[in-house]
Amino acid sequence: MYIDSFKVFCDLVETSSFSKSAEKNKITQSAVSQQVRNLEIRFGVTLVERGRRQVTLTPEGNAFLEACTKILDIWDSFENRLGELKNEVAGEIKVAATFTIGLYELPALVQAFAAKHPDVTVKVIYGTSEAVCTLVESGDADAGLIPFSSKARDLISETFSEDELVIVTAPQHPLANRGTAALSALDGQKMVTFASDSSTRKFIDKQLRDAGAKTVNCGAYDSVETIKRIVQVENCISIVPAKSIAKEVATGTLAQVTIQGDALKRPLGYVVSRTRTRAPGLKEFLEQLKG
Repeated sequence: MYIDSFKVFCDLVETSSFSKSAEKNKITQSAVSQQVRNLEIRFGVTLVERGRRQVTLTPEGNAFLEACTKILDIWDSFENRLGELKNEVAGEIKVAATFTIGLYELPALVQAFAAKHPDVTVKVIYGTSEAVCTLVESGDADAGLIPFSSKARDLISETFSEDELVIVTAPQHPLANRGTAALSALDGQKMVTFASDSSTRKFIDKQLRDAGAKTVNCGAYDSVETIKRIVQVENCISIVPAKSIAKEVATGTLAQVTIQGDALKRPLGYVVSRTRTRAPGLKEFLEQLKG
């Protein structure tokens, strides 16, 4: 069937390796070479220039790749539609998530989902909020998990949970022994933050401005793991999701300070395509999120 050959060809272009394409498709390297050769014979053109270290597409190969990608997308939608008609909760769903949600919220959700639906494989892709939304828009992910929500016109965004933000310090920091502290107490403190384009960073910055607290910049990073290490090394502070520091607080390598007043919480949401068909496995996963 040509569909299998189209997938082999796309994997060959993606990996630039006959052996890796063979591994992805569970066939031999010679079978990959033969399938590509059969395609070239069928269409009477050369699709790839075979080099020692890489595979280079000819102009005809580029045109064929574009056509293959579209055909495979249509085929995937067709298979999902058939699965939906059969109401079969099986197959693979690709979930993109920001690092904090992916590392600290998603594992328990995936474990519970797998126990209920063992025939569904959940593949997790990590990225920034912007990258997550782009993956869902392009169809490279079936759903995305981000803090706050997305305003992208092609996406449906819905809140499924929330998490509490807390102050984190090194154990020796002056604030470490205080169980709670007002945001105003952070005025003048050295603080490491999330990257400036992060929705969480923008939310925290607004809360600090409203509290009249001006902090001293100690760096900005996408990764909460990096932020935690900077807090330890530089003896500064940060504001992060409470779940992200639970292990360090339990072992005493970091200290948690609850923010006084109303708990500082951020909503967690999922995004899905407004137009693509949702396979039964994806529907069940979203229902679990909302439940």
